[in-house]
Amino acid sequence: MRPYFDPEYENFNQRINPPRVCIDNLACDDCTLVKVDSMNKTGILLEVVQVLSDLDLTISKAYITSDGGWFMDVFHVTDPSGRKVTDQKTIDYIEKALGPESNILPKRDTSPLKSVGMHFIGDHTAIELLGTDRPGLLSDIFAVLKDSDCNVIAAEVWTHRMRVACVVYVNDVGSGKAVDDPNRLGKIEEQLNNLLRGQGNDSRGVRANFSMGSTPVDRRLHQLMLSDVETETDPTVGPGEVIDVKPVVTIERCEEKAYSVVNVKCKDRPKLLFDIVCTLTDMEFVVFHASVTSDGSYGLQELFIRRKDGGTLDSKDEVEKVIKCLEAAILRRVSEGFSLELCGEDRVGLLSDLTRVLREHGLTVARADVATVGGQAMNVFYVRDPSGKPVNPTTIDAVRKEVGQTIMLSVKNVPSNSATPSKVARQQAASTSLAKSNFFSFGGLFGKILSGSNML
Repeated sequence: MRPYFDPEYENFNQRINPPRVCIDNLACDDCTLVKVDSMNKTGILLEVVQVLSDLDLTISKAYITSDGGWFMDVFHVTDPSGRKVTDQKTIDYIEKALGPESNILPKRDTSPLKSVGMHFIGDHTAIELLGTDRPGLLSDIFAVLKDSDCNVIAAEVWTHRMRVACVVYVNDVGSGKAVDDPNRLGKIEEQLNNLLRGQGNDSRGVRANFSMGSTPVDRRLHQLMLSDVETETDPTVGPGEVIDVKPVVTIERCEEKAYSVVNVKCKDRPKLLFDIVCTLTDMEFVVFHASVTSDGSYGLQELFIRRKDGGTLDSKDEVEKVIKCLEAAILRRVSEGFSLELCGEDRVGLLSDLTRVLREHGLTVARADVATVGGQAMNVFYVRDPSGKPVNPTTIDAVRKEVGQTIMLSVKNVPSNSATPSKVARQQAASTSLAKSNFFSFGGLFGKILSGSNML
């Protein structure tokens, strides 16, 4: 007979030494310090950075160390307006999410509702899509879902190098419950696969499947696109895609401590650290130490990593693969052109109609963030001209006239990343009253709309 092993034993040290989090608004004049101390465990850095990322907090500096059994981090953060974090609900949430009651200690999910980002959206079916991008694809996807009596309650869409990854959350129009009929799901999957296949000349393939996992949406999008990067043979950008300055990623070996040292220099932006840590984690690397700083408009990161098995990057092919994946992860969120922020009463088929208008006016969607909160549709579309030319302002005016009768539309010129994130945020906050809300991520969107009432 085997001896009994208590499944809680592995968490014993964490329970007697619970995580500690300190929010310090006195140490620095222009930012808030978030200090986290905890027992070390695999993936803990990503969990912490995920929490800050979901709140749309910009990390300007960070000092990370996790050698041995203890994990210690200090993050210099600002809110989306470039100011200190002073909202008490946000502070309370950080302390709860990263402190003794956090998910760092595994616990059962007793909630009857499912969550997306920071918001409970009720019963839903998640659809993951990956395929060849083309003008009008998003309009066709939403049209298929509308014709299948599916209501889109949330979605996030990324495009990069003529590929598209999308996670869509839907429920049944009639019942408001998850779509679970196998025959119905099979028909939807077949139609979506046909749309994603495009001309059939992309060797990386297509995928339309239904997910029951709880992976955060932006991490899941990275995972979907990571498989593309690993099989990518053509490094050229697609029509309409712009790369102002390519990230500089180098990898060296630290012989003294047996680390591989990843150095990144690129235009700074929100969520940069999350995108890098997420990619390294999903490639099964562990970050032991890191230093993150901002040098004017550029972000500088130095990360000391090893593989999960303790090894370092020894082969040239492996080094090149990691560099290529990090470059792609950095560039996926970069958007230049116009963002269209739409707010209005939700209805079945609204997204199909909105994306059809964009297609009819010759605009292609580079990224999209879709949400429904309290019966209100809150959508953001980052659009560009599919030929790569600047978007004609008259086109934007035409879109405004067509959709502005039934839904509030705010148009912003997405600035070049040459400005620092805090400066960009201040400029955007001063432009229009609607621009005071950062609609990009689920965390920031839902938190601002509901004033934190639905935070986990």
